[in-house]
Amino acid sequence: MFTGIIEEIGTIQELRFLQEGATITLSAPKIAPYVKLGDSISVDGVCLTATSNGPDFFACDLSAETLRISGFKNAKKGMRVNLERSLMLGDRLGGHLVQGHVDGLGRLAACKPSGEGQEMTFEFPRTLERYLIYKGSIAVNGISLTIASLATDRFSVAVIPHTYESTNLGQLKIGDAVNLEVDVLGKYFERFFQLGLAQGEKPGERLTAEYLKSQGF
Repeated sequence: MFTGIIEEIGTIQELRFLQEGATITLSAPKIAPYVKLGDSISVDGVCLTATSNGPDFFACDLSAETLRISGFKNAKKGMRVNLERSLMLGDRLGGHLVQGHVDGLGRLAACKPSGEGQEMTFEFPRTLERYLIYKGSIAVNGISLTIASLATDRFSVAVIPHTYESTNLGQLKIGDAVNLEVDVLGKYFERFFQLGLAQGEKPGERLTAEYLKSQGF
């Protein structure tokens, strides 16, 4: 589990694609000394496991599924990525609960100055529309952000100068892909109602329009 508060921008030193999956080595002089084998690290919003490490680097394996659903399928040596070590019990939760499980790929549609910061607009897959809410949380390349405006196929976020400069958001170009993870609470609520477990309903009974009307919706 992560918070979406980036600790360091790492650099891909090596990316080797295999028949199924890949291996990636990341330069990370700030956090690498504290990384142990088996640790979970969020790399651009993807939860990976450290399989080897050194004083200023660590390496991870990428599964075929990770390559399929994330932007790593287009990653290249020298690319800069957002890094965050997993949350420890007792740590302050500065962002929101982020699992490192990518729900879909978005694309940068626009970026313009807004006060001292930037307003960034991202297109998203329509399959994620039901999980996004105005002023709700979303992780973009592992960064915890708040949705400032929302349409049917895109959302905007207000990015303060610190976030823009201490993450890889400032390196994005129009059309670049980003890893998106919606707030996990929305997915749990959806499943809860799908199983008909609200208001004492028996498992297997589905949420219906009639039920909603009976509850005053």
